[in-house]
Amino acid sequence: MAASERTALGPLVGAIDQGTSSTRFLVFNAKTAELLSHHQVEIKQEFPREGWVEQDPKEILNSVYECVEKTCEKMKQLNINIGNIRAIGVTNQRETTVVWDKTTGEPLYNAIVWLDLRTQSTVERLLKRIPGKNKTFSKFKTGLPLSTYFSAVKLRWLLDNVEEIRKAVEDRRAMFGTIDSWLIWSLTGGKNGGIHCTDVTNASRTMLFNIHSLEWDPELCKFFDIPMEILPNVRSSSEVYGLMKSGALTGVPISGCLGDQSAALVGQMCFRDGQAKNTYGTGCFLLCNTGQKSVFSEHGLITTIAYKMGRDKPAFYALEGSVAIAGAVVRWLRDNLGIAKTSQEVEKLAADVGTSYGCYFVPAFSGLYAPYWEPSARGIICGLTQFTNKSHIAFAALEAVCFQTREILDAMNKDCGIPLSQLQVDGGMTNNKILMQLQSDILCIPVVKPSMPETTALGAAMAAGAAEGVGVWSLNPGDLTAVTCERFEPQINPEESEYRYARWKKAVMKSMGWETSDSPNGDTSIFCSLPLGIFIMSSMVMLIGAKYISGK
Repeated sequence: MAASERTALGPLVGAIDQGTSSTRFLVFNAKTAELLSHHQVEIKQEFPREGWVEQDPKEILNSVYECVEKTCEKMKQLNINIGNIRAIGVTNQRETTVVWDKTTGEPLYNAIVWLDLRTQSTVERLLKRIPGKNKTFSKFKTGLPLSTYFSAVKLRWLLDNVEEIRKAVEDRRAMFGTIDSWLIWSLTGGKNGGIHCTDVTNASRTMLFNIHSLEWDPELCKFFDIPMEILPNVRSSSEVYGLMKSGALTGVPISGCLGDQSAALVGQMCFRDGQAKNTYGTGCFLLCNTGQKSVFSEHGLITTIAYKMGRDKPAFYALEGSVAIAGAVVRWLRDNLGIAKTSQEVEKLAADVGTSYGCYFVPAFSGLYAPYWEPSARGIICGLTQFTNKSHIAFAALEAVCFQTREILDAMNKDCGIPLSQLQVDGGMTNNKILMQLQSDILCIPVVKPSMPETTALGAAMAAGAAEGVGVWSLNPGDLTAVTCERFEPQINPEESEYRYARWKKAVMKSMGWETSDSPNGDTSIFCSLPLGIFIMSSMVMLIGAKYISGK
């Protein structure tokens, strides 16, 4: 590429996209929204006990450094000047909770991932303190039900169970944050002056944040017994937070921050009241922009902050339907059952049969989120016959993602009063054409997928580039680049779709009520059973005694 061509690219903006299964760094042209280069690193998930999901915060941070450096190397190979990168945005898996020591910069425990279920007993203990055990007691402040999903109960569990964290809080060394806070603090200097902040979209997922006053809520912090001094400062989604302090992009401002689903809403350019998108990642998340008015659902959806594009700009709100398991079910088929070696192979298995043959899969690995909020549910596969094979199960898994989307779309249509005429989609799973066609068939409306699927990272880049003091990306509707799309139309009749959906709902009912708080968990050795343990121990004593008496 000639020097003149390099200049023609104009200003560039980078985006850190830290998800549940991987980290990526992507660079976009601020004038055309073209993706120029990127690098991706897969992130390990740890499952120390049943229902527990953790990640190593240091591994996450190192993966960000690696992705930034590798992307910059690729750009140099393409003869693109990295000096044109004017800003960096951050988008992240939401709710995942980190506590670290501000004097050493070290995490005090693994990150507890949003999918984690260990806090069910914490939730039930907190419910006992609420009149009528009303899970929606904080709904009008936070938009959220009391659930294992959100950060406050994860943080409460850490304070109750990790002595090192309790001690750090007492010594005023502890800092709490979601993944965005951990990354921004670390990238802007860490223990040497790092900026401890979050944005309104991530704060709104903690259950500690008042979505109307846009401040941490003292009453909620008191209810959860969370010391407010460990919380990050809450900023808008688009402003300069600090500068990168190391690596190839030292000195570049970090000026955008959005939780991943809010970032996807921005990346899909859903800036008008009533516009919606569905993102297919580890989970599945349908968001509908409700403008500057917070709308409260009567059908199991949650109210969240969509974005706030500048310190002096208003907050915009969204209704959200959250599904815990979407892409994670494909990963489970690959890693746990071993029926395929790659995610692409799962698509091929499903395509080979084109039907589940009456088999239905409810992947309630972490309970059921919207619209049920039922932590007692667990995954089931039903409708099996001797004819069922792995291809039918693969098809049923993809169909499950589509049925779950149908459930939250139905709830959203009821809350909004105006049914969506088409569904805008994004996320890694949208590369699966079988899935997209299935989704259109089950919803009975067209599904529209942008040709550039990296809308989450694009949203973070837009927020960063539009920030005051950066100003290289215009968010004026007339300046936004038109997006080319692939369209999937329904190919089955509505009666067949309704029949399959009704069978799915029947399967969902059967998945509920499997787990209770007094179900045995943790150490599952035979000594967990006291009578059995006493029997075995006494038997061993008797055997030793018999050998002693017999002189052997």
